[in-house]
Amino acid sequence: MLTINNISKTFHPNTPNERVALNNVSLTVPQGDFVTMVGGNGAGKSTLMNAISGVFLADRGQIILDGVNITFMPEHKRARFIGRLFQDPMKGTAPNMTIEENLALAYKQASQSGFRIGIGKKLKTLFQEKLARLDLGLEDRLKTKLGLLSGGQRQAVTLLMATITTPKLLMLDEHTAALDPATGTKVLKLTQEIIKEHNITTLMITHNIESALQLGNRTIMMDQGQIMMDITGNERTSMTVETLVSKFQI
Repeated sequence: MLTINNISKTFHPNTPNERVALNNVSLTVPQGDFVTMVGGNGAGKSTLMNAISGVFLADRGQIILDGVNITFMPEHKRARFIGRLFQDPMKGTAPNMTIEENLALAYKQASQSGFRIGIGKKLKTLFQEKLARLDLGLEDRLKTKLGLLSGGQRQAVTLLMATITTPKLLMLDEHTAALDPATGTKVLKLTQEIIKEHNITTLMITHNIESALQLGNRTIMMDQGQIMMDITGNERTSMTVETLVSKFQI
């Protein structure tokens, strides 16, 4: 379970550029919930994810994940149990390293086993099995540098990196927005399958209102650093794109 208690963050305080990015945000996400997040640019969606993942420390408030207070935990330690994908398929990866080296880094960080240069047969077999699931032929290209892959291939590998060991929380920051429609649909389908299979608690940012209502089991809408709407159950099931947009203009 993810519990956020009264998180606030102001950038450039006491200057002409002061900006309140998060304003007393509270949110509880039970284990296995898949929450889609919508809102205009600057609404606070990515900022909230950055606060949760430890990119910066909140000015005040608490972040608790599975009963552990991670509010002041360094980002690299949170990365052991929080997976995150970005819009840019290259972000969070090492493009000059091979597919298997990137997967090994992700695996060893998540399992806290320490990094060794050697990648054993057992680990290599695991990587091939995971890659085969993508149906992109990458299981036979373990020695290929990640930077040589297409955007869709890189994002699919990044998804495997984020879930190579089941994270306590998966955060998806418009992770299919930069892909062509066919590839984006394929990566999104794989994302749903992995989330469902492992019952992963998930937050996903999207600007596609239709996807926001179709994916997952809950939708929140943010504006000016606050959660303005939290839609679940029958209300969400019966809500149309037009209804949602009419309730709050994005």
